[in-house]
Amino acid sequence: MTSRLPISQPEHLPSWHAELHLGFARQGERTVLRENRHCGPLRVQKALYPEGDAVCQAIVLHPPSGIAGGDHLAISAEVGAGAHAQLTTPGAGKWYRSGGAEASQCLTVTVGEGATLEWLPQETIVFDGARARMETRVSLAADSRYIGWDILCLGRVAAGERFEHGKFDLFYRVDRNNQPIWIERGSFSGNDAMLHSPAGWAGATVCGTLLAAFPQTPELLAACRQIAPADGDNHGLSALPGLLVARYLGDNSEAARLWFAALWAVIRPVCCGRSAITPRIWNT
Repeated sequence: MTSRLPISQPEHLPSWHAELHLGFARQGERTVLRENRHCGPLRVQKALYPEGDAVCQAIVLHPPSGIAGGDHLAISAEVGAGAHAQLTTPGAGKWYRSGGAEASQCLTVTVGEGATLEWLPQETIVFDGARARMETRVSLAADSRYIGWDILCLGRVAAGERFEHGKFDLFYRVDRNNQPIWIERGSFSGNDAMLHSPAGWAGATVCGTLLAAFPQTPELLAACRQIAPADGDNHGLSALPGLLVARYLGDNSEAARLWFAALWAVIRPVCCGRSAITPRIWNT
Protein backbone atom coordinates (compact mmCIF):
# COMPACT_ATOMS: atom_id res chain seq x y z
CA MET A 1 0.00 0.00 0.00
CA THR A 2 1.31 3.40 -0.99
CA SER A 3 -0.45 6.39 0.48
CA ARG A 4 -0.02 9.92 1.73
CA LEU A 5 0.13 10.46 5.49
CA PRO A 6 -2.07 13.19 7.00
CA ILE A 7 -0.47 16.61 6.83
CA SER A 8 0.62 17.47 10.37
CA GLN A 9 2.05 20.92 9.55
CA PRO A 10 0.70 23.76 7.41
CA GLU A 11 2.00 23.46 3.84
CA HIS A 12 2.83 27.18 3.66
CA LEU A 13 5.63 26.86 6.25
CA PRO A 14 9.04 27.88 4.81
CA SER A 15 10.56 24.66 6.16
CA TRP A 16 9.89 21.02 5.31
CA HIS A 17 8.11 18.67 7.72
CA ALA A 18 8.27 15.22 6.15
CA GLU A 19 7.33 11.73 7.28
CA LEU A 20 7.86 8.28 5.79
CA HIS A 21 6.55 4.99 7.18
CA LEU A 22 7.53 1.63 5.68
CA GLY A 23 6.17 -1.77 6.60
CA PHE A 24 7.82 -5.00 5.40
CA ALA A 25 6.24 -8.46 5.65
CA ARG A 26 7.16 -12.03 4.79
CA GLN A 27 4.89 -13.70 2.22
CA GLY A 28 6.06 -17.23 1.54
CA GLU A 29 9.71 -16.92 0.50
CA ARG A 30 9.32 -13.25 -0.45
CA THR A 31 9.69 -10.04 1.56
CA VAL A 32 7.18 -7.42 0.40
CA LEU A 33 6.85 -3.70 1.01
CA ARG A 34 3.37 -3.89 2.49
CA GLU A 35 3.14 -0.27 3.65
CA ASN A 36 4.64 2.83 2.03
CA ARG A 37 3.08 5.97 3.50
CA HIS A 38 4.49 9.46 3.29
CA CYS A 39 3.89 13.16 3.55
CA GLY A 40 6.24 15.91 2.49
CA PRO A 41 9.47 15.31 0.56
CA LEU A 42 10.34 11.76 1.66
CA ARG A 43 9.73 8.83 -0.67
CA VAL A 44 10.41 5.23 -1.54
CA GLN A 45 9.39 4.89 -5.15
CA LYS A 46 9.32 1.10 -5.40
CA ALA A 47 10.53 -2.11 -3.82
CA LEU A 48 13.67 -3.55 -5.40
CA TYR A 49 14.94 -7.13 -5.46
CA PRO A 50 18.60 -7.09 -6.60
CA GLU A 51 19.34 -10.44 -4.93
CA GLY A 52 16.06 -12.32 -5.27
CA ASP A 53 12.72 -12.39 -3.50
CA ALA A 54 13.98 -12.92 0.05
CA VAL A 55 15.47 -9.43 0.52
CA CYS A 56 13.49 -6.27 -0.20
CA GLN A 57 15.61 -3.20 -0.86
CA ALA A 58 14.20 0.31 -0.46
CA ILE A 59 16.01 3.49 -1.44
CA VAL A 60 14.96 6.41 0.76
CA LEU A 61 14.69 9.56 -1.33
CA HIS A 62 14.72 13.12 0.01
CA PRO A 63 14.18 15.25 -3.13
CA PRO A 64 15.43 18.56 -1.62
CA SER A 65 18.78 16.69 -1.18
CA GLY A 66 19.56 18.57 2.01
CA ILE A 67 18.09 19.49 5.39
CA ALA A 68 17.83 23.19 6.23
CA GLY A 69 17.08 25.00 9.47
CA GLY A 70 13.53 24.25 10.62
CA ASP A 71 13.21 21.03 8.58
CA HIS A 72 12.05 17.95 10.48
CA LEU A 73 12.23 14.47 8.94
CA ALA A 74 10.72 11.37 10.54
CA ILE A 75 11.41 7.92 9.06
CA SER A 76 9.92 4.78 10.57
CA ALA A 77 10.07 1.17 9.46
CA GLU A 78 8.56 -2.06 10.75
CA VAL A 79 10.03 -5.36 9.59
CA GLY A 80 7.63 -8.21 10.26
CA ALA A 81 8.50 -11.71 11.45
CA GLY A 82 10.88 -13.51 9.12
CA ALA A 83 11.20 -10.60 6.67
CA HIS A 84 14.50 -9.09 5.47
CA ALA A 85 14.67 -5.41 4.51
CA GLN A 86 17.58 -3.30 3.36
CA LEU A 87 17.40 0.51 3.42
CA THR A 88 19.92 2.81 1.78
CA THR A 89 20.15 6.29 0.25
CA PRO A 90 21.08 7.49 -3.25
CA GLY A 91 23.77 9.96 -2.12
CA ALA A 92 25.29 11.87 0.75
CA GLY A 93 22.90 13.57 3.14
CA LYS A 94 23.49 17.27 3.83
CA TRP A 95 22.68 19.48 6.80
CA TYR A 96 22.76 23.10 5.60
CA ARG A 97 23.70 26.25 7.49
CA SER A 98 20.83 27.51 9.62
CA GLY A 99 19.71 31.04 10.28
CA GLY A 100 18.77 29.99 13.81
CA ALA A 101 16.12 27.26 13.66
CA GLU A 102 17.05 23.69 14.55
CA ALA A 103 16.57 20.86 12.05
CA SER A 104 16.08 17.20 12.93
CA GLN A 105 15.96 13.68 11.55
CA CYS A 106 14.48 10.82 13.55
CA LEU A 107 14.78 7.18 12.44
CA THR A 108 12.67 4.64 14.32
CA VAL A 109 12.73 0.96 13.36
CA THR A 110 11.16 -2.19 14.79
CA VAL A 111 12.45 -5.61 13.76
CA GLY A 112 10.23 -8.61 14.49
CA GLU A 113 10.97 -12.23 15.37
CA GLY A 114 13.45 -13.84 13.02
CA ALA A 115 13.58 -10.67 10.89
CA THR A 116 16.56 -8.69 9.57
CA LEU A 117 17.08 -5.00 8.89
CA GLU A 118 20.09 -3.43 7.19
CA TRP A 119 20.40 0.37 7.46
CA LEU A 120 23.19 1.36 5.07
CA PRO A 121 22.99 5.09 4.27
CA GLN A 122 25.69 7.03 2.52
CA GLU A 123 27.60 9.64 4.50
CA THR A 124 26.11 12.74 6.14
CA ILE A 125 27.80 16.13 5.59
CA VAL A 126 27.26 18.80 8.26
CA PHE A 127 27.81 22.29 6.83
CA ASP A 128 29.39 24.99 8.94
CA GLY A 129 26.58 26.81 10.76
CA ALA A 130 24.16 23.87 10.81
CA ARG A 131 21.96 23.47 13.88
CA ALA A 132 20.70 19.91 13.90
CA ARG A 133 19.66 16.84 15.83
CA MET A 134 19.92 13.27 14.53
CA GLU A 135 18.19 10.47 16.43
CA THR A 136 18.11 6.71 15.77
CA ARG A 137 16.05 4.19 17.74
CA VAL A 138 16.13 0.46 16.97
CA SER A 139 13.86 -2.08 18.68
CA LEU A 140 14.81 -5.74 18.18
CA ALA A 141 12.99 -8.94 19.04
CA ALA A 142 14.80 -11.78 20.81
CA ASP A 143 16.23 -13.33 17.63
CA SER A 144 16.08 -10.51 15.07
CA ARG A 145 19.20 -9.13 13.41
CA TYR A 146 20.37 -5.62 12.63
CA ILE A 147 23.32 -4.14 10.75
CA GLY A 148 23.56 -0.36 10.52
CA TRP A 149 26.10 2.38 10.06
CA ASP A 150 26.38 6.15 10.05
CA ILE A 151 29.24 8.29 8.75
CA LEU A 152 29.32 11.93 9.86
CA CYS A 153 31.47 14.54 8.08
CA LEU A 154 31.99 17.92 9.77
CA GLY A 155 32.32 20.72 7.24
CA ARG A 156 33.00 20.56 3.52
CA VAL A 157 36.69 19.79 3.84
CA ALA A 158 37.32 19.77 0.07
CA ALA A 159 36.16 23.39 -0.02
CA GLY A 160 38.32 24.32 2.96
CA GLU A 161 35.35 24.55 5.30
CA ARG A 162 35.49 23.48 8.96
CA PHE A 163 32.65 23.18 11.45
CA GLU A 164 33.26 26.43 13.33
CA HIS A 165 29.68 27.56 14.02
CA GLY A 166 26.42 25.83 14.86
CA LYS A 167 25.45 22.84 16.95
CA PHE A 168 24.90 19.13 16.40
CA ASP A 169 23.19 16.63 18.75
CA LEU A 170 23.23 12.85 18.34
CA PHE A 171 21.25 10.07 19.99
CA TYR A 172 21.45 6.35 19.14
CA ARG A 173 19.66 3.58 21.04
CA VAL A 174 19.32 -0.12 20.29
CA ASP A 175 17.01 -2.28 22.43
CA ARG A 176 16.57 -6.05 22.41
CA ASN A 177 13.50 -7.44 24.14
CA ASN A 178 12.87 -3.92 25.48
CA GLN A 179 16.26 -3.86 27.18
CA PRO A 180 18.98 -1.47 25.96
CA ILE A 181 22.11 -3.00 24.48
CA TRP A 182 23.50 0.30 23.10
CA ILE A 183 22.88 3.90 24.13
CA GLU A 184 24.99 6.74 22.80
CA ARG A 185 24.57 10.48 23.15
CA GLY A 186 26.71 13.23 21.69
CA SER A 187 26.53 16.99 21.47
CA PHE A 188 29.03 19.52 20.19
CA SER A 189 29.14 23.07 18.96
CA GLY A 190 31.26 24.68 16.29
CA ASN A 191 34.89 24.86 17.41
CA ASP A 192 33.98 22.87 20.54
CA ALA A 193 37.09 21.90 22.50
CA MET A 194 36.10 18.23 22.16
CA LEU A 195 36.52 18.48 18.40
CA HIS A 196 40.23 19.08 18.96
CA SER A 197 40.82 17.07 22.14
CA PRO A 198 42.49 13.61 21.99
CA ALA A 199 39.55 12.45 24.11
CA GLY A 200 37.12 13.60 21.40
CA TRP A 201 37.49 14.05 17.64
CA ALA A 202 41.23 14.79 17.94
CA GLY A 203 41.06 17.29 15.08
CA ALA A 204 39.49 14.76 12.67
CA THR A 205 36.60 15.70 10.40
CA VAL A 206 34.96 12.30 9.79
CA CYS A 207 33.53 9.91 12.37
CA GLY A 208 31.76 6.64 11.62
CA THR A 209 30.03 3.92 13.62
CA LEU A 210 28.93 0.47 12.46
CA LEU A 211 26.73 -1.71 14.69
CA ALA A 212 25.89 -5.37 14.07
CA ALA A 213 23.40 -6.84 16.54
CA PHE A 214 23.40 -10.65 16.54
CA PRO A 215 25.31 -13.41 18.40
CA GLN A 216 29.06 -12.92 17.91
CA THR A 217 31.93 -15.40 17.61
CA PRO A 218 35.64 -14.82 18.35
CA GLU A 219 36.41 -15.95 14.80
CA LEU A 220 34.23 -13.23 13.30
CA LEU A 221 35.86 -10.51 15.39
CA ALA A 222 39.32 -11.79 14.42
CA ALA A 223 38.37 -11.80 10.73
CA CYS A 224 37.06 -8.23 10.94
CA ARG A 225 40.24 -7.07 12.66
CA GLN A 226 42.22 -8.22 9.64
CA ILE A 227 40.54 -5.44 7.62
CA ALA A 228 41.69 -1.83 7.93
CA PRO A 229 40.66 1.46 6.29
CA ALA A 230 42.66 2.29 3.19
CA ASP A 231 43.83 5.61 4.66
CA GLY A 232 45.13 3.98 7.85
CA ASP A 233 43.36 6.50 10.10
CA ASN A 234 42.17 5.68 13.61
CA HIS A 235 39.79 2.75 13.78
CA GLY A 236 38.79 -0.05 16.12
CA LEU A 237 36.44 -2.97 16.68
CA SER A 238 34.85 -4.20 19.88
CA ALA A 239 32.58 -7.11 20.73
CA LEU A 240 29.91 -6.53 23.38
CA PRO A 241 27.30 -9.14 24.37
CA GLY A 242 25.32 -9.63 21.16
CA LEU A 243 26.77 -6.53 19.51
CA LEU A 244 29.79 -5.85 17.29
CA VAL A 245 30.93 -2.21 17.12
CA ALA A 246 33.30 -0.69 14.57
CA ARG A 247 34.55 2.90 14.78
CA TYR A 248 36.35 5.16 12.33
CA LEU A 249 37.93 8.54 13.10
CA GLY A 250 39.81 10.35 10.36
CA ASP A 251 39.45 12.70 7.42
CA ASN A 252 38.24 10.55 4.53
CA SER A 253 34.56 9.67 4.25
CA GLU A 254 35.19 7.41 1.27
CA ALA A 255 37.78 5.42 3.21
CA ALA A 256 35.30 5.07 6.09
CA ARG A 257 32.50 3.91 3.79
CA LEU A 258 34.70 1.42 1.94
CA TRP A 259 35.98 0.03 5.25
CA PHE A 260 32.44 -0.41 6.54
CA ALA A 261 31.45 -2.08 3.26
CA ALA A 262 34.40 -4.48 3.58
CA LEU A 263 33.37 -5.32 7.15
CA TRP A 264 29.78 -5.78 5.99
CA ALA A 265 30.99 -8.28 3.38
CA VAL A 266 32.46 -10.38 6.21
CA ILE A 267 29.65 -9.85 8.74
CA ARG A 268 26.62 -10.32 6.49
CA PRO A 269 27.12 -14.03 5.63
CA VAL A 270 27.42 -14.82 9.36
CA CYS A 271 24.60 -12.53 10.44
CA CYS A 272 22.16 -13.07 7.57
CA GLY A 273 23.34 -16.21 5.79
CA ARG A 274 23.74 -14.20 2.57
CA SER A 275 26.76 -12.83 0.73
CA ALA A 276 27.09 -9.05 0.44
CA ILE A 277 25.85 -7.57 -2.82
CA THR A 278 26.74 -3.89 -3.22
CA PRO A 279 23.63 -1.75 -3.90
CA ARG A 280 23.80 -0.45 -7.48
CA ILE A 281 22.72 3.03 -6.36
CA TRP A 282 26.13 3.49 -4.65
CA ASN A 283 27.80 3.44 -8.07
CA THR A 284 25.61 6.09 -9.73
